[in-house]
Amino acid sequence: MSRRFVLLVAALIGATLALPAAAQWKWKDGRGQVQYSDLPPPQGTPDKDILQRPTGAAQRSGPIAAAPAAPASAASAALAAPKGVDPALEAKRKEQEAAEAAKKKAEEQRIAAVKADNCMRARSQLRTLESGARIARTNEKGEREILDDAQLAAENKRARDVMASDCAK
Repeated sequence: MSRRFVLLVAALIGATLALPAAAQWKWKDGRGQVQYSDLPPPQGTPDKDILQRPTGAAQRSGPIAAAPAAPASAASAALAAPKGVDPALEAKRKEQEAAEAAKKKAEEQRIAAVKADNCMRARSQLRTLESGARIARTNEKGEREILDDAQLAAENKRARDVMASDCAK
C-alpha cells in the first residue's frame, strides 16, 4: 500500500509540474518559422497558423458577442488591455511607427523634388539639342569637341529617357 501511495504522489507531482508546459502556444510566424510562447501569438496571426493552444484557450473567431462597455478611466483601460500588452510599450511602438511614417514621407518628398529637377534639366537639354545649334563639350583631356550627329542623337535619346522616367505624366 505504501508503494502505491508513493507512486500516486509521484504521479500527482509529475502532473502538477507538467501543467505549465501544457500552457504553451505554438504558431507559424510570417516567415514560416515555428514559434513557442506562453503568451498568445501576435494579433493578425491567422487561425490556420496557430498549431497548438493551451488547454481551455478559446479560438479567436472575431469579436465576442457580449463585449464589455468601454472603460471609463485609464486604470480600467489598463485592466481591460490584453494580458501581456504593456501600455507604455504600445505607446512607444505607435510613436516609432509614426516616426517611421514621417521619415518615409520626407524621403518620398525628397525623391519627388529630385525627379522634378531632373525633369526640368532634361527638358532644357532637349530644347538645346533640338535647336539646331552646334553643341560642344569638353573631353577628359580638357579639349573642346563638337558633337557629331550620332552623339547628338545619343544625347537626345538620353534626355528623352530621363523625361520619360522623371516627368509626371
